[in-house]
Amino acid sequence: MKLNQSTFIQSSYQSVYLDIFFYLLTLRIAQWEKKMFNYDKAFSRNIGWVTEEEQQILRGKKVAIAGAGGVGGVHLLTLARLGVENFYISDFDDFEVHNFNRQSGAFMSTLGQQKVDVMEKMALDINPNANIKSFPEGIFEHNVDEFLEGVDLYVDALDFFALQARKIVFKKCYEKNIPVITAAPLGMGAACLCFMPGKMTYEKYFRFEDKKTENDQLIQFLIGLSPAMLQRPYLVDSSRVSFKEKRGPSTPMAVNLCAGIAETYALKILLGRGEIIAAPYGIHFDAYRNKYKKTWRPFGNAGLMPRIMFYIAKKIVEE
Repeated sequence: MKLNQSTFIQSSYQSVYLDIFFYLLTLRIAQWEKKMFNYDKAFSRNIGWVTEEEQQILRGKKVAIAGAGGVGGVHLLTLARLGVENFYISDFDDFEVHNFNRQSGAFMSTLGQQKVDVMEKMALDINPNANIKSFPEGIFEHNVDEFLEGVDLYVDALDFFALQARKIVFKKCYEKNIPVITAAPLGMGAACLCFMPGKMTYEKYFRFEDKKTENDQLIQFLIGLSPAMLQRPYLVDSSRVSFKEKRGPSTPMAVNLCAGIAETYALKILLGRGEIIAAPYGIHFDAYRNKYKKTWRPFGNAGLMPRIMFYIAKKIVEE
């Protein structure tokens, strides 16, 4: 009995020593990476499309991204490669097998791991000097102020059905005069909306409060995101869309197109140059149909055409 107890204690000490060893080794590796990393060289290929001075401006900006899955993950990595060095990111979810078709951090090696942890590691692998604060519980009324503290831009990457969280963040961005970019992966294309300080607000555009049920508000969100509905004609299996089960099909191409459009707008907003197409205007590009539309909803979803679209979409959703 004494021998077994002694063996157990010895084994416990060895385990503690190994934990300490690997912790110290991780610290040394991180220190070595920071020492070897050179910001100017890492992002030197950006120069030409941005000036050296602008690159340093991007370096000092802070971007908040809610959602670290499909579009959120690729937003973070693209902005990190653009040279942005300060981020607040949030997501309460873990990686699962059904994420593999579109999410940057979804691998066999990351199954079951929290999305914010995986994406933070990937971003730090691009820039070990990046400052990333994670909100692994998600965004709620009690932490939204902290999530947006000192932020220059908010990039919306919440799940389509995360309506309550989206309304909380949009409202707070409006109060704090923080620009908002939301890019939706639709079929094999992407639609993008910007809400800029002093322009049409998210509520005047989407008119969520005009509808009483969550499903109706989600339809409002859909027709506001995609007034052109360019993706609709080639949906080959409509049974894969279910508002009741909160699921829909997706493609990796659409996710990557979202990043290309949204991060180009992020660059323009953060550097203060280039035309910003802001709500009530939006843009929608569909690679499958080779089509581009600049949309305009002067009255938001309160206009005649959006009201007609709402009833058509509601009928389709309820079938």
